[in-house]
Formats: sequence, C-alpha cells, structure tokens
Amino acid sequence: MRSDWNPVAITRRIPATTVPQGERIELDEGTEVEVFQQLGNSVTVLTQAGTLLRIDGADGDALGLEKVTVPNADGSEPYSPEHVIGALKGVYDPEIPVNIVDLGLVYRCDEVPLEDGRRRIEIDMTMTAPGCGMGDVLTADAERAVGSVPGVDEVDVNLVWDPPWDMSRMSEETRLELGLL
Repeated sequence: MRSDWNPVAITRRIPATTVPQGERIELDEGTEVEVFQQLGNSVTVLTQAGTLLRIDGADGDALGLEKVTVPNADGSEPYSPEHVIGALKGVYDPEIPVNIVDLGLVYRCDEVPLEDGRRRIEIDMTMTAPGCGMGDVLTADAERAVGSVPGVDEVDVNLVWDPPWDMSRMSEETRLELGLL
C-alpha cells in the first residue's frame, strides 16, 4: 500500500472511463479512489492499483466534490461564440492538466445558421496521438459541453487526424506552463 494514499470512498455506483484506453466501466459504491485532478467538466481519479479513471464532473458529488456547473447554463446572457469556446475550455485531457482548446486539439469551431433559424456548431478536433482511446470520450465531452450553451441547438463534433497534432499547436501559455519553451 502506498504511504501517500489518500482515498475517498465512492458514495454511489458511477460510470467511469479507463485512461488512456477509453473503456467504460462501473465503480461500485464504497470503491476507494484518490482524486488525481479535477479540472473543467471531469475528474481524474487514481485507483490503489495505479489505474487512472475519468469520471464526469456531474458525478463528482459521489466523490464528495461539488457538482460542476456550466457557465451561463441558465441563459442569463444571450448566445455568444465566446460561450462556445468557454464550454470547450471546460473539457480537459484526463492525463495532461490542460483543456482541449489550449492543448490545440480543436482545429475548427464554426457556427452554422440553419434554415429554420436554429444554430448548429460544427467542431473538428483531434487527439495527441492516433491510437488514443479517449477520442470518443473527449468528443462526447465536447459535444455535451457545447450542447449545454444556451442558443446552441445542434452540435456536430468530428474527430480528425489531418493535420496530425504536434506540440506547436499548444498555446504559448500552455507550453510555458508545461515547461516546453
């Protein structure tokens, strides 16, 4: 047993995703995990065996954490493209403590007016590596986050591999923060 192990017991059965494989599992009530990072709309936890798991922020209460709230979810402000980018900045890579926008995973984010006056947001994004098992998880997170923005009626997220991601796509601030400059 690790001497620095500081677990919390899960208070109800919750879904989780293995990192980086992207496999869906269920964690039973009473399972002990340690919070590795809580950023944006997700929580990454560590099991006693050393496995990383990603848990949706909406299930954070089962870990004794506050539920994640989406900015402007109440629609108190009119639709703005900045709210879409803000929602995407709430989606974090579970292994790297950086959101998908600053990590450079979002290649395109366009507003498309629909004929009936509704609004669709189209997003092209990638992963840091083609074999990353978290692709479906992060694209679903992006879709859910943007879909919660008032004034957004449809969201279409496409996982793309061209051009391939590299570290130059990160924001300068992120590269500096990670010691890559």
